[in-house]
Amino acid sequence: MKKILSLSFLFFLSFQLWAQEGDIRGFVYDKESGEPIMFCNIIVENLFLGTATDVNGFFNLSNIPAGTQTLLVTYIGYDTLRQTVTLKKDQLLNQKLELSPSSIQIETVTISADRQEMKTDVKVSVTKISPKDIKTIPTIGGDPDLAQYLQILPGVIFTGDQGGQLYIRGGSPIQNKV
Repeated sequence: MKKILSLSFLFFLSFQLWAQEGDIRGFVYDKESGEPIMFCNIIVENLFLGTATDVNGFFNLSNIPAGTQTLLVTYIGYDTLRQTVTLKKDQLLNQKLELSPSSIQIETVTISADRQEMKTDVKVSVTKISPKDIKTIPTIGGDPDLAQYLQILPGVIFTGDQGGQLYIRGGSPIQNKV
């Protein structure tokens, strides 16, 4: 009977030792400006416990095992903070954590306005024609000439047979230099 009582006592004592937990809560601030940091990550290292701050920078970690724990505080644009805390059984520990902004050196970016210039600068379209190009076109009843060659170019329209008007890309005849 004594063995059963002593075993049951050890059994309940182990539950008491296992159930020694506490809570950690507090705020996370920017070290330079003093502003609260919203949605910052707080993780208890070596445990699968963590939380994020609210819009006021407040966090609350519940049911943390008693003893020495390391809090890992991370946020994009800030240095990672490791804060060691000692938590006792049924203790509510308040923490004020401050993160320092990090400075990361990135590669140099060069911005130029060349592309914008191309969009706004009007450039005249030029097509260069050589005598060899003119001789390569098929002709009907005669020698190939410039007028026949221009008729096969895209965007070029001739009106009339002899002395007609020349329209290039929708422009009027006075806008063309031939």
